[in-house]
Amino acid sequence: MRAEDLFQHLAEVLYVAIFVAVLVRALRRFSRARLDMVLFFGDAALVVILSTLTNLQAISGGATLQDIEAILLMALPYLLLRLVADFMVQPRWLLPAAGAGLLVSAIALAMLPEPLPGLPTALLLAYFIGISLYASIAFWVGARRARGVTRRRLQAVALGSVSLALDILAAGLSAALPSQQSLWGVVGPLFGMASGLAYVLGFAPPTWVRRAWQEPELRAFLERAAALPHLTDTHGILLELERGAASATGSAGASIGLLEDGGATLLFRTERQDVPPAIDDVSPDRFEHVANGWRLNTSARALAARVVRERRALFVDDLVSDDPANALLYSARGARAGLAAPIIGDGLPFGVLIAYAERAPIFADSDVELVQLLADQAAVILESRRLLDAAAQAQARAEATRLKEDFLSSAAHDLKTPITGILTQAQVIQRRLDPHNGDPQVGAGVSRIIVEARRLSALVLELLDVSLLEQGRLVSTRESVDLVELASLACASHSRGAVHCRLEAEHAVVAAVDPIRIRQLLDHLVDNAIQFSPAGSEVVMRIFPQGDSAGLEVRDAGIGIPRGEVEQVFERFHRASNVDDRRFAGLGLGLYLSRGIVEQHGGRIWATPNADGPGTTFSVSLPIAAPAVQPAAVNLSHGVLNGS
Repeated sequence: MRAEDLFQHLAEVLYVAIFVAVLVRALRRFSRARLDMVLFFGDAALVVILSTLTNLQAISGGATLQDIEAILLMALPYLLLRLVADFMVQPRWLLPAAGAGLLVSAIALAMLPEPLPGLPTALLLAYFIGISLYASIAFWVGARRARGVTRRRLQAVALGSVSLALDILAAGLSAALPSQQSLWGVVGPLFGMASGLAYVLGFAPPTWVRRAWQEPELRAFLERAAALPHLTDTHGILLELERGAASATGSAGASIGLLEDGGATLLFRTERQDVPPAIDDVSPDRFEHVANGWRLNTSARALAARVVRERRALFVDDLVSDDPANALLYSARGARAGLAAPIIGDGLPFGVLIAYAERAPIFADSDVELVQLLADQAAVILESRRLLDAAAQAQARAEATRLKEDFLSSAAHDLKTPITGILTQAQVIQRRLDPHNGDPQVGAGVSRIIVEARRLSALVLELLDVSLLEQGRLVSTRESVDLVELASLACASHSRGAVHCRLEAEHAVVAAVDPIRIRQLLDHLVDNAIQFSPAGSEVVMRIFPQGDSAGLEVRDAGIGIPRGEVEQVFERFHRASNVDDRRFAGLGLGLYLSRGIVEQHGGRIWATPNADGPGTTFSVSLPIAAPAVQPAAVNLSHGVLNGS
């Protein structure tokens, strides 16, 4: 077998194989582009089959069969032009004009005698080669405008169209120049094989070829992914993700929508200021134009909303037909076909990635998995950014807290000395006043100074205790102490006003505690109860054993705590919403310190509204340690509340 015959047979087998492949794909999922591919490669395969059967003398048709083969051959440029229109926008007159040229060519081939005169032959060659070269240029221009895998596909189709034109040109030269038939007989089949291979890569590339073409953009996207969470803001991350997704899929663009309003809407942020298309009616299925982008209800019919609801990637080859409510927006964006995948974190969708193109053939079925891969990567990047933001906020809060604590500690230390001096000097003046001959208003004023100085001293000491609490150093040396004795002293010291404190305890309850801090705890609880109780009422304190713990309760009949704030009263600087600051002074640190004292002793504290009347019951549970020695005498000179 001669080399030119071998090349010719290989080219013919290749075109028949391509036809079978595109036919199978079209039967699996029909579309206009796949129909045009079937027509183009079916026409080429039919030419090959008829030529082969004629050469094998399996059929005979004489001049009629030759005319049919020639007409089928002349139809290839027109069918190729239809494929150009499937991939990119073309002038409306072009296809009708090419169809008219095909009709004229068919009439000429059928009516003119064989062999054809020189001028008709030249015109037919000009028609075939001209349209083929136009298709090549159109595909090449489209490739320059495209990116990623789409650019490589269009470049392959352009190369195939040029090769097909050169194949036909070589056949014409072989017929016109018999002396060089051996040369053109070899060159022509080579161009035929090249065109077939190029068309396979362009129109129906195998999945592994598409992945190889997508690999550079995908690799670049993944290399940038590590740095994306560190961009200045989330909007910048979304823009980079969209650009990377568009490059990896070879689409015209991509957009990411994130769920908002508790998952009820998707917000697609835009880089530019969009002008919404003029729409008279309002529909829940429409994209709503907002200041920073477009908002879509997740209950809408649009592809993006369905992907969120179904939690799986979807492909739509005609967005306008699939979602007529947003046809104007799709047309304005040049979005004819779309691929979308949910962005899922912790098993729940929180966004959607959609890639769109002007023509459906830009995408392949296997691109659904690619878009889902990109969406999964986007989920990782956005989750990383969320964690970085949370860590930065936590660090900022910690730094702010540290600075605040440093300020409070420094301010408290600086205030302690002058307050002590004021209190001491006022007490000296009070002792030197003559109670019989002095001005009574002076004595009252000095007494007021002493009271207020003691109150201010107590506030300063609370600030110092807060600093110690934050450092975990509020509770120091522990001793075996009778809690009933401490409670009795605390109750007695606060029963001198209009509210009486009564202690209920059957016997001693000994625990290993810091006596200074436990006395401070009792003072805070009793003082808090008395402060908010009406005159003439009674505060009841109970001390009782509870297995391995000691129980303590302080019950009052005061203004109580609102139901929704029972847990918040133990927070720093929190005061209940029903507290009148003009009547009840304070910083809101007493209960915060009380909780700290209890927790650093390994216990717990809680508040419960009284079920049988007004007021609140504060309960404490403290671990008990068996006393190794007799209860120690308690030094109660801390003076947190009395300032002495």
